[in-house]
Amino acid sequence: MTCNSVTEPCVAHRPKSEKLYASACAVIPGGVNSPVRAFHHVGCLPLIVASGKGDLITDVDGNSYIDYVGSWGALILGHAPGPVLSAVTDQLQLGTSYGATAPIEVQFAERLLRHLPHVDKIRFVSSGTEAVMSAVRLAKGFTKRSKIVKFEGNYHGHSDTLMLGPLVLPYNDIPACLEFFRSNPDTAAVVIEPIAGNMGVVPAAPEFLQMLRAETKRIGALLIFDEVISGFRVGLQGAQGLYGIAPDLSCFGKIIGGGFPAAAFGGKKEIMECLAPLGPVFQAGTLSGNPVAMRAGYATLLEIESKGFYEDVQEKTDLLVKPIQDEIARRNLPACLQAVGSMFTLFFGPRRVTKKTQLDEARYQDFFQYLFARGVLFPPCAYEAAFISSAHTKEHLEKTRDLILEYLDDCKV
Repeated sequence: MTCNSVTEPCVAHRPKSEKLYASACAVIPGGVNSPVRAFHHVGCLPLIVASGKGDLITDVDGNSYIDYVGSWGALILGHAPGPVLSAVTDQLQLGTSYGATAPIEVQFAERLLRHLPHVDKIRFVSSGTEAVMSAVRLAKGFTKRSKIVKFEGNYHGHSDTLMLGPLVLPYNDIPACLEFFRSNPDTAAVVIEPIAGNMGVVPAAPEFLQMLRAETKRIGALLIFDEVISGFRVGLQGAQGLYGIAPDLSCFGKIIGGGFPAAAFGGKKEIMECLAPLGPVFQAGTLSGNPVAMRAGYATLLEIESKGFYEDVQEKTDLLVKPIQDEIARRNLPACLQAVGSMFTLFFGPRRVTKKTQLDEARYQDFFQYLFARGVLFPPCAYEAAFISSAHTKEHLEKTRDLILEYLDDCKV
């Protein structure tokens, strides 16, 4: 399918979307500024959004959808939450960008570090790609080594260092990794999604992470947790708190931006102080620590710190997820629904996923179109995570649950 080919709208009455997409194709490669937004994997005309509020997103044709993409996990409070809007509005009156330090950067860093016992110092950047790229560069400078290891199915942004340069090992495969470390003691860093979200939700086995922690310490390499997705999604301490493992460097994004472009990387003091201006590893950014994004992230953090926040979101997740898991198990369907906290993926094909796995993409396309035509937005790719926010209502969760159960029955999965 090419950008200008005819695609199924997946729902009636989308003439404005079709026209705007055609215009976008003339001036933007593929008509989108990030590939998955093209909806190529699900055979639909892309979603052209007019607005979002709560757990709903509305396209330019006036069609509303219950949103389980949530800006790819960033919107843990849902669309346009009042506290974030208020904080951002206040900041806009004071300026949008300074290129100099503002008090909110310090306040936000201090508050984040309260929840991250393995992070002594943190530096803000503008995207998850930039956070991981910078952490890897810092690891090379600190260890004075160049060899980087990542895992198949993990995505750490589109920098050349992490897409073209690293050694790639199988995820959750302890013997293969032990063999590698015995032969490669000169490794600089191992970077991993401790809860993968870019091949669907696939958690690392606790014993696998424990092995990585032990082996990296043994050979003097750094262990980097990419928590751009899982950070503040599965709890205030992220996956590292869930697993009880202390990485040397951690990367965060999405939620800490409160819907704005912000991310961060941090770690032990002796490592972080290798960064300029204190050390020789140069890293900089004009919009790093942007005051609008910092205010949005700070306001979000205050909300998710509130008592019972994660318990409430977990209840919402269980309301949707558990009946589907029970139905899959009861009927022994060729599918599985995997969830950690409020992130989940419904996989078609395998009955369990522990590594990058070939999925039934045709079935997922059919599933996506079934939901989309009925006002529910799931990720437009079989290999992505879905997310539940505090804004999701019981009514909308039950509607989604019932539609999925109907699909599993009607379509003879």
